[in-house]
Amino acid sequence: MANILAHTDGGLLTADNSVVVFIDHQPQMAFGVASGIDRQLLMNNVLLLAKGAKEFHVPVILTTVETESFSGEMWPQLLDIFPAQSPIERTGMNSWDTPAFREAIEATGKKNIILSGLWTEVCITWPTLNMLAAGYNIYVVEDASAGTSQAAHDAALSRMVQAGAVRMTTVATVLEFQRDWANREHYNAVMDIFREHGGAYGVGIEYAYTMVHKAPPARKILA
Repeated sequence: MANILAHTDGGLLTADNSVVVFIDHQPQMAFGVASGIDRQLLMNNVLLLAKGAKEFHVPVILTTVETESFSGEMWPQLLDIFPAQSPIERTGMNSWDTPAFREAIEATGKKNIILSGLWTEVCITWPTLNMLAAGYNIYVVEDASAGTSQAAHDAALSRMVQAGAVRMTTVATVLEFQRDWANREHYNAVMDIFREHGGAYGVGIEYAYTMVHKAPPARKILA
């Protein structure tokens, strides 16, 4: 707890004290997802987290494994959000074993690492354990990650929490970056992100905009 408080704002994440890492969001890895989350919802959550990180200028690291021989390219929808970035390619299942990945983490200067990836039980759990041992604070966005079974996903989350990781969800993570609705710098962009990817929350925002505040439909804004 002392280590987390030392690198957070009273225990809270901010856009300035965090980095977001997307691990192995690739077709073959998505094919193997069987942990209870619909794959389309999984992709939606990943894109929400990615757009939120980009809007708040949170450092982002992308990494892939065995792209040519097995896993396929990172989802184009995710790559489109960060057109200037190329994923760090690996052969190993554990990102922390790859020097380029470790160097990318260290270069951010951040100690709070927010993880999203496939699969939870391997490519998220292993670097989590290593990074915790190296003094980082790890936050796993569990609804933007998935495993090969519900049991595998749950066991992985338990293992990581027991080691000191923190479970997060997508909407809560992005809202933690916003924190105060008086912060108008990102307000409209955040609303647009949630209207597009926020499910029932996004529908509620659209209703408030159009029916209460008499704004035009979001299609005129998001187009």
